[in-house]
Amino acid sequence: MISTISVNGRWARVRVEGDESKPTVLLLHGITRSLEDWDPQFEALSGEFRLVALDLPGYGWSAPHPEGAGLEALARGVGETLDALGVTGPVHVVGNSLGGAVTMTLLTQRPEQVATMTLVDSAGFGKEVTPLLRLLGLPVIGKLIATVPSRLSAIIQERLIFADKSFATRARIDHAMAIARETDAGLTTWRTADTLGSVLGGVKQEWRDALQTAIAKTPRPTLIVWGDRDQILPPAHLDAVRALIPHAEGHLIPGVGHMPQLECAPEFDALLTGFLARNATPDLPRAASE
Repeated sequence: MISTISVNGRWARVRVEGDESKPTVLLLHGITRSLEDWDPQFEALSGEFRLVALDLPGYGWSAPHPEGAGLEALARGVGETLDALGVTGPVHVVGNSLGGAVTMTLLTQRPEQVATMTLVDSAGFGKEVTPLLRLLGLPVIGKLIATVPSRLSAIIQERLIFADKSFATRARIDHAMAIARETDAGLTTWRTADTLGSVLGGVKQEWRDALQTAIAKTPRPTLIVWGDRDQILPPAHLDAVRALIPHAEGHLIPGVGHMPQLECAPEFDALLTGFLARNATPDLPRAASE
C-alpha cells in the first residue's frame, strides 16, 4: 500500500507490504526515480518479506530533506523514515544506482540497522557516468535540464535505462513526466548531481573514496548485481566493487541494462532471495573505530 506519512514535519511517500514478523527488506531507488522501480519485487516477494520502499527525500513525491540533497541528507532522511514507520532492528537494504550509494551511507550512519547490502548497478565505484547526468553540472543549463519537463528527455532517459527498449513503455515515460513536473524532484536531481559529479570529471572521487573507506570499517554481507549493458554506470565498475568489497557476491547479468530489478525481475528476485536466505541472521560487527 502506498501512503504519505509525516517524517519530522516533512512528507514522505512510502510503500509497505508484508507481515511485520517477516525479515524487513528496504528498497531504495536511483536519481530522478521513485518507489515504482520496485513494483515487481512487491508483486513477487511480499509473501516472504516485509517490504519497505520510499521516494527518497526530494524525489518522486517526497518533500526534500532540510539538510540538502547530498548522500548524508538522503540517508538521514531514509533513517528518519524508518523511525517514523516504527521499523526497528536490522534490515536488509537494497539500493539501485544512487540508491546504492545511499545504502552504503546509511550503513555508515546506522551500522546497527543494516543487516546486509544489495547494490544494484550502484553509484560509488567509478567516475564514468552517462553524459546525460554530466550535463546537469553545466551552469544554468544543467538546472534547466533538470527542472523543465520535457517528454523528449523522459523518452531518452527511459531508453537509456533498459537494454531491451520495449521496457521503455508509454506508461513508464508518462510516469517519468509526472515526476519531472514535480518542482522539488527536478531541483533535488540537479542538486544531487551537482554535489556528486561534474561535467568534466564525472562522478567525483572525493566522496567515493570517503565512502569506500567508511564502509570498509563496518563490513556486511553484500550482494552486487549489474547488467552487462548498463549505459548509465558501466559494468566495468563491478571490477572495482570486487576489489573494494572482496567478500561480496557479484553477478553480471547478460543482456540487461541499468535496472535488473525491472528488466529481468525473476532472475533478480532469485539472486536476492537466495542471498537473503544465506544471510538470514548475519552477525553485525561494530565499526572498527568503535
